[in-house]
Parts: sequence; structure tokens; C-alpha cells
Amino acid sequence: MNNVLGQHLLVEFYNCNPETLDDVAGIEKHMNAAAIACGATIVQSTFHRFEPWGVSGVVVISESHLAIHTWPEYGYASVDLYTCGDEIQPDAAYEHLRAALEAELSETQFLKRGNLDLIKARLEKRMAAAAQATGSDAPATAVKGGVL
Repeated sequence: MNNVLGQHLLVEFYNCNPETLDDVAGIEKHMNAAAIACGATIVQSTFHRFEPWGVSGVVVISESHLAIHTWPEYGYASVDLYTCGDEIQPDAAYEHLRAALEAELSETQFLKRGNLDLIKARLEKRMAAAAQATGSDAPATAVKGGVL
């Protein structure tokens, strides 16, 4: 993953099957199947159907989340596939959803999330500042949520 914490695939699906996009149970089934297809571990899913149409939902996975918002009246769905770790393949989730939604067109953007080099450099700087503030020659100890 090139020294990052996560991968975020933003997807626009166009010319999808409107009936599929308005079926809350079907969308939840497809999103959970997409999570399984990419190798993720499902924690929980929650979905809601709006009146007069449209579905929004999220599948929380141990490795982050998959989210969808549908506009059946436009045959359109926006999807976020955010995964962490090197084992999860968001492309597999994308392919599963493209087929399930019968999308004729799609556009994607790929983002790398959590640059580890930058995170580590900033943490080291904070730790050095904390050690200097306490007048200690001993290095500060990193703890969850910051520097001790």
C-alpha cells in the first residue's frame, strides 16, 4: 500500500437499474457481498430507504467501511470503499457492485489515506517537544491518542 494506513476508492455509478437502487434489502445484500468479495470482515451494516425513493447505508468492516447513497430517479449511486491494511482489495468490491447495480458507466477516484511517513515525523516532533518541555533527556513515551 506504499506506506499508508488506508485506501479510499470513491465511485460514481451511472445508468444503473433504478429498481435495484430503490431496494433497501437488495442494496444491503449487495454491499455486504461486496465487503466479503474484497476480503473484509463485516462488523455491522445499517441501511435506510427514503420516501419516495433512494437508499443510504453503510457496512462497517474491521478494516473501515463501505458506504452507498442511491438516487433511483437518476439511475445513480455514489459509493465510498474505504479500507485499511494490505490484505483488503477495494477493487473487488467495486467490481461486485458495478455488476450488481448493472452500472453502464462509472468513474473512480483513488486516495491514499494516512501517510505513515508524515504521521511518524509529526509524532517524533511532538515527542521531542514534550521531552523538552519536561526538561527530560529521556524520550517521551507515545501513548494512544498522543504523547505522554
